[in-house]
Parts: sequence; C-alpha cells; structure tokens
Amino acid sequence: MVKAKTRFVCQECGRISATMMGRCSSCGQFGTIQEEYLEPEKKATHRGTMSSDSKPHKLSEISGDAEARMELPIGEFSRVLGGGIVPGSLVLIGGDPGIGKSTLTLQMAIELSKNETVLYVSGEESERQIKMRALRLLRNCDGSMRDLPDKLYLLTETNMDTILYHVKEVAPKILIVDSIQTTYLPDLKSSAGSVTQVRECSSRLRETAKLSEMAVFVIGHVTKEGAIAGPRVLEHIVDTVLYLEGDRYQSFRLLRSVKNRFGATSEVGVFEMSDRGMREVLNPSEAFLAERMVNAPGSSIAVTMEGTRPILVEMQGLTSPSNFGNPRRTPNGVDFNRLLLIVAVLTRRMGLRMGDQDIFVNVVGGMRVSEPAADLAVAAAIASSLYDRAVFADTVLIGEVGLSGELRGVGQMNYRLREAAKLGFKRAIIPRRIGQGEPLPKGIKVIEARSLREALKLAILPKE
Repeated sequence: MVKAKTRFVCQECGRISATMMGRCSSCGQFGTIQEEYLEPEKKATHRGTMSSDSKPHKLSEISGDAEARMELPIGEFSRVLGGGIVPGSLVLIGGDPGIGKSTLTLQMAIELSKNETVLYVSGEESERQIKMRALRLLRNCDGSMRDLPDKLYLLTETNMDTILYHVKEVAPKILIVDSIQTTYLPDLKSSAGSVTQVRECSSRLRETAKLSEMAVFVIGHVTKEGAIAGPRVLEHIVDTVLYLEGDRYQSFRLLRSVKNRFGATSEVGVFEMSDRGMREVLNPSEAFLAERMVNAPGSSIAVTMEGTRPILVEMQGLTSPSNFGNPRRTPNGVDFNRLLLIVAVLTRRMGLRMGDQDIFVNVVGGMRVSEPAADLAVAAAIASSLYDRAVFADTVLIGEVGLSGELRGVGQMNYRLREAAKLGFKRAIIPRRIGQGEPLPKGIKVIEARSLREALKLAILPKE
C-alpha cells in the first residue's frame, strides 16, 4: 500500500512548504498554512485537457470575426465587461462581505433569464433565501410585482461533480456560482476553500465553459486586505476579474475591471444600492456633487478618469492644530504616500507651516482616486483649509504636482473639460501646455498655470 504524502500550503499566496509553520515566509501572514494530502500519482497515457479531437489549425484559416456577445440589459455592467457577455468566458467577481455581489449577480440573472436559460448555484444560501431576494428585486416602485422568470433555475450545492452534472442536464447559457470558496471536488482530500480545491474547481469550470460556449460567473471571497482569497493563480485562470467596491455605509458601489481579455481594463460602473437592488447611476458626477456645500473652505473639485469615463469628485481637506508631537496625516480615498508628497511640496515650495497641523483628506461619496491628476485639487483643498478661504465654486482643478512645485500635464484633458462644462463649471485651472495640441472645448474658461503657487493664487478666493 502506497503511503499518502502530505504537504503544507499557504491559503493566501499558495506557497508550498515541507513542514508546518505559524507564519508564511512568502506573504508574511499568520495562521494561513494548512496541511493537504496528496494522492499517489497513477501512471497514465496521454491526457487531454480540453478535447480529445482537438488539432492545430493555420492562423490564416481561423475566422477573424468579432466574438458575438450576449446583450446585458444592465448598461453599467455591460460596459465594464466590454460591451456584453462573451460566450465561453469565465468571469470572477470579488468584493467585501455585504457589498452587494450576490444581489448584483442575481439581478443580472433575472434580466438575462427573460431570453436565455440561467442556472444560479449557491453554496451559502438556501433556495428559499434566494427566492426572497428575487422577490425584493422584482418589486416595482408602486409596490406591484413583476412576473417571475421561467428560465431561471436555482440550485443549492457545493459538490462540483454534482454541479457539473446539473449543468449538463439543464444546459444553461449562463452559470453563476456563489461562491467558488464553498465548492469542492470529492476526489481531493483537502477542505473546501483550500488552494487545491479553488484551483481545481476553477479549472473544471473553465474547461466546461470553453467546450459548451457557456458564460460562467464566479463570486469570490476577499481577504481583510481586499484581495481575492486564495492563490493568485485563480485570477490567471479566469478571463475577467471584476471588483465591487464601496463603503458599506455609503449607498454608492463601483464595479471595477482589473483584468479583461475581451475589453478594456480600468473600466468602472457606478451603482447605487437601494431596497430594490442595484440602481444604475448614469451621471455619477452629478450624484457625487449633489450635497456639496458651495464656498466652504477646504473643498475643491477634481476631474478623474475611470476607464473611459470622466468623473467629477469633491476633494475635502481639513487642517487642525495638533496636540501631539507628531501631527497626523489621514487620507480617505487617496493614497497615503501621495498625500505625504503633496504636503511636503506645500511645506517646502510654498512655505506653508504644516509641521504642527493634523491634516485630513477625504474623497466624497466613497470614491477612491489613485491617478496623479487629482494632486492639484488635493493641494488646493489643504491650502484652502489652512488659509480658511474657499476655492472658487465654479472652478475645477486638474494637474499633477511635481517635487519642484511645478504642474505637469495629464492625459485626456479634453474629455475632462467637456464633462466639467456639461455640469455647469465656468473655469478650469490646468497645467500649461507645451505646443499647440487639440483645441480645447468651448463653454469653459481654461486658465493655464506653470507652478502650484500660481495655480493656488488663481483658485483660492482673496481675503475679504
């Protein structure tokens, strides 16, 4: 009898070690090493991975037509996917617990089941619980109910072999698995959610999707750091990786694409969580600025690009005398190191005394801004709070701040200015352009500044 071998695998990064350790030496996490049993390898002949009748084809003989996509009635979701659902694709959706992943996917299933067969597999909720959520999503504003879809099938199962058997029987066009960490293959001795189970179950789903031209949506748990739980190989297996982001105490949710083999990455869809599910926000800039207090010190407007969409967001800054030796720098929605850079430039190049000031920066609406184009707006919000003088209410600020205090240009300036003009802003302060490029849009007065000092003089109201 062959003795079963064991190995120890980190459930965060997938590192394999020969002995048990309390802390993974690769990712540094504690308590993530688990023991897994290895089945003895069997001698086997050639084993195909996709199809036994596969054969190579000449590139010139392969059709170059665009892949036909299934139309998705949810416009924000469709744009993040690249214009619709590609048959045979495997999509991974991640997000914090309670952020709305199951609600969004069930809402998508209800819309798609009007024309196509959809199988919703849940390993976390019962069929009765899913039906209760579906009834809530089907309720109209006046309290009336829409008809239940006839082509939507529900299944409560975690055994992957059983799931694939039902997939073969139902033959759906769309398969939704909630979640991949709850499924398991009985041939493997490791527990559900382990590195081996997640990798093998995802591979089975990928193979089924490619052979049957069925689109598969998989929901994945995330770690406390916000990354999808399990090894990074899971993100390499799938075709598309989407993250549902947002503050649980805010109503807005952002569906962000970080990997897409069939479309552009860095696209974002904006939703608002309501009692009837996810509602599309067609004009997110207007929604983020709806509660803005005009002519309040410490507030400025930045224009950021989320994929191909310009979004106007309010940047808030607050300075307060510190009661401790080391003043605090607290960002919410912006990168901490970027905030330190901007504060250092304001201190060294502008001569602002901030060594005894606590500085807080917030992006309104739960947005997270990572691009350098918001540097000028962040600097203006901080300086406005320190001076206790407001930024001009009809002005947007766009530009990257350099270490010498200069302003540097950013891309897609015309798209940003058009969006600002459409929302009624009259002035825009941008970095000075080099050469004559594309003409700037009309309807908004564009003021070019070379340095941060010059820009702040033009942006902040003078003393009364």
